[in-house]
Order: sequence, then C-alpha cells, then structure tokens
Amino acid sequence: MKNKRVVFSSPWKVELLEEDFNSQILREDEIVVKKLYTLISPGTELACLSGNESWFSMPGTPGYAAVSEIVDVGDDEHSFRKGDIVFHYGDHSKYQKVSVRGNVLKVPETMNLRWVPFTRMATVAATSIRVSNIEFGDDVGVTGLGLIGNMAAQLAQLQGANVIGIDLSGKRLEIAERCGVFDLHNGDVSSAKVHVLEKTNGAGVSTHIEATGIPQVGVGSLEWIAKLGEIVFLGSPRGEFNGDITDVLNYCHLYNRGCITFKGAHEWRFPIEPNEFVKHSLVRNSNIVFDLMNRIKLQVEPLISHVLAPEQAALAYEGLRNYKDEYFGVLFDWS
Repeated sequence: MKNKRVVFSSPWKVELLEEDFNSQILREDEIVVKKLYTLISPGTELACLSGNESWFSMPGTPGYAAVSEIVDVGDDEHSFRKGDIVFHYGDHSKYQKVSVRGNVLKVPETMNLRWVPFTRMATVAATSIRVSNIEFGDDVGVTGLGLIGNMAAQLAQLQGANVIGIDLSGKRLEIAERCGVFDLHNGDVSSAKVHVLEKTNGAGVSTHIEATGIPQVGVGSLEWIAKLGEIVFLGSPRGEFNGDITDVLNYCHLYNRGCITFKGAHEWRFPIEPNEFVKHSLVRNSNIVFDLMNRIKLQVEPLISHVLAPEQAALAYEGLRNYKDEYFGVLFDWS
C-alpha cells in the first residue's frame, strides 16, 4: 500500500513524500495503524523545522500526537484488534508501525475524534499541575496561552485555582475566554506585574506556570510570585538570554526576594506506563484527559483553527510560523 508522510527536508522546507509501505513481519507487541488525524505541536515542530533542535535529524518526519485505526496486529495476546480506534504518539504519516508497549489507548466510542490528538497537549500541560503545589483557592499565573498554556490554565482551574492568563495575542486571549479561563490580561511583563499584584492584593501568585519558553518572560515573572511561591517551567526554554544569574538565583535563595522554588515540568519526568512505585504516569494522565474531554470539562473545540489535508503541510507550517493569530490548533486529516 502507498504511504504518505510529511518530511522536513531542510530548514524551513516542508515536503509530502509518497512511498510504498511494507510492514513486513510484525513483532508480538507491534501494530500497524492508519492515521485519522494528527496534530501539529507548534513550538516543538517549528523548532525542529528551523534546524535548531539537535535531537531532530533532517530529513525527518515530525509529529507526536495521533488518532488512528488499527489495520494489522502482530499477535492476539494483547487486547488490541483490527478496527480499534486508538490514541498514540504518532507522527505525520498515513501508515505507521508502532509498539503497544507505551501510551497506546483505545478511544472511548463517544469521543469526538478531532479532539483525541489534543490529549498529548493536555498531558504535557498536566505535568505543570502534577509538579506544583496548587491547592483549592490558590492564585495561579500562566504566561503564554498557546495550546499547552491554554490547557494548563484550564487544568489549574479544575484544580480549584484562581487563574490569571497572560498573553500578548488578543486572539489567544479570546480563545482562552471561550475555554472558560476567567481572568485574562493582554500585555507584556511590566503591565502583567501591575495586573497580577492588583488582582492578588499585592501578594502575587503562589504558583506561576511559564508556558512561552521565552527566558525573558520567565525571569520577568519572578517579580509577581508570592513569597514561598513557585515558578513552573512548562515551555521548553529556547533562545539566548543575557542577564545577571546572581540576581535570578537570589529570588530562590533570599526570603526578602521571595524564596521562590524553581520547578521543571517536562512531560518525561513521569513514566509512560503505570508503575506501582509512582502515582502518576502518562497513561494515567491520558485516561484522565479522555474523561475530562468527554464530559466537556476540558475544552478542545475552540483550540482547533484548521483541519487540513496533508498536501497542505507547507501551508500549515507557514501559517503557524508567520500568522500565529490565525493558525494555532492545526490538524492533518488523513482519512
């Protein structure tokens, strides 16, 4: 059968390749899936497309969030069968051979299939909640309301927090409002500080989730975190930043500067599959997200900006790079 896959062939060059797909002999733990929808992760994939991510080799196929139909199985010992609809960490291709030993989950029959790939974004966002000390009634800030920041804000509210969402994009703020985020601020770090301190009666937020990945924003947000509070780095820091590291570290070290705890929230800090020695896993988080989406407690539909054919891949990445207010949640429809 013929396979199609999106390929980053060189920096800022996107192609769609067509080739024969031969699954050959499947191992016992392997299945072949036919993609229905895959979701672009804008921050990660644009960084890969720039050629600045050392772990991504060109030419290469990006992508890590998919909903698919199983078309072949290697062994009947596991619970997966042909025809099952599954969520998995799939790339942007029509067919793919994957192992069931990982985060491969059957999709609830009642679930909107366009929402399913967003499970990956939600579990990434959930890491910031898992590592935090957020409790019912806490004030929480979120800088950057893209897909992951938006979901982090929604999940923090479900945790019982009073969330202040901050972004420079009016469109992202509008989408966050449609997703039910209550307090939103359009402005830079300086104006955000004024807004946050006003909303918290001068105390600052007890938890701040930094989802932009811009180092300057993370450093600037230290000024509105409450004493003994925490900053959670959800967005992977990228780009060069020159500053006084001693001043930054004193926000952590000195009580009169806040005695702030710095935390990393990269998703891979938790195991993929359930483990009796660790409470949380990516599988557990994914199942919880399924439930929240199904009950419309976690909003997804407002996050979908485009559903495009794979043949429009170059257009999709150009839009995400240059027209950020118009392109944000972009799905490829492989059906």
